Amino acid sequence: MTVQAIELPMLRMPYPVRVNPYLPALHEETETWAREMGMLDNDEAPSARRAIWTLSQFHAMAVDQLTAWALPDASLAGLRLNHRFNLWALAWDDYFASAFKQTGDLAGAQVFTARLHAFLPPEPRARLPEPANAVERGMADLQQRLFLPRLAHWQQGLNRALTRYIDAGVQELANSRAGRVPDLIEYAQFRRESFAAYTAPYSVELSTGARIPEQIRHSRTVCALLDAFMDYMGLANDIASYQREVHDEHDVNNLVVVLETSLGITVQEAMHTAADLVTARLRHFEHLTQSELPPLVQQAGLNHGERIELEAWLRGACSFLSGLHAWYIGAPRYAAAGGPFQEQRTSTATVPAGERYPSAS
Repeated sequence: MTVQAIELPMLRMPYPVRVNPYLPALHEETETWAREMGMLDNDEAPSARRAIWTLSQFHAMAVDQLTAWALPDASLAGLRLNHRFNLWALAWDDYFASAFKQTGDLAGAQVFTARLHAFLPPEPRARLPEPANAVERGMADLQQRLFLPRLAHWQQGLNRALTRYIDAGVQELANSRAGRVPDLIEYAQFRRESFAAYTAPYSVELSTGARIPEQIRHSRTVCALLDAFMDYMGLANDIASYQREVHDEHDVNNLVVVLETSLGITVQEAMHTAADLVTARLRHFEHLTQSELPPLVQQAGLNHGERIELEAWLRGACSFLSGLHAWYIGAPRYAAAGGPFQEQRTSTATVPAGERYPSAS
């Protein structure tokens, strides 16, 4: 069965898409930072500096739209910062694919990744090396912007998440070179790393200005909720990017391939099984939010302000999922590769506006 013959499944998304009002401002400046970092060529002909994208490739990604959909409540400053962060993540992904995955250069990938570790220091204000390419230049610039005093608590956690992201790229390449399709159970955890999903809670926090209260942050319920939140992102991406990753990049690190191999089923069957798994993770996120989180909040004795802050973070997480889903459907980065999968949206959000959790008595 050719990829063109595969029926792309419908994915459920219960949360409505909202658009950040600062999107027009982002439209005006979307190319500026990418050009400054050397990620974007000035015209369609690649330059000697080896930019990562041509102008048409850059606009096909619609990263400004992604950022405005995923973070509808962010301030202009927060939106700009997240936009640059999203651009960097995609720049790393596309550079790594063209420089190492397409060539099978595992040794080169390991050297590149080891150097990039130096741009992700665990301590604030650490001295960084002189950047040698657009990916390093972009991260060096972000390190100066991401960890200002109000975001200093991010330093260790976010850089650790980014380290897992770039290290996963090397493991993906090793798998592809060896023809090793990951085991299904192994892959679920690995995909959180290879999609940079561990960075998403930080983006939600930056967008909403809200944090998950410390009293419940490490509870079983919240950990399970975050896992389901992160799983939706990467596993849904595997469906949207199947043709680009598997057929164009010859990658074996894709949920559809994993299911096809592990279960001994056809590609079409694997595609629909993947959609069922993605939907199951989203339903688990909803279940935890609706049924398990309220009694936990009550038991932990969160005060009114903490409950409002948790509610704001949850609304931001729901918006993040709906914005990412809309991007998978509409961005030419995916649509041009084989047609967008169809959208299925209900009008009911499971985290409505207004206080969800009653004040402690």
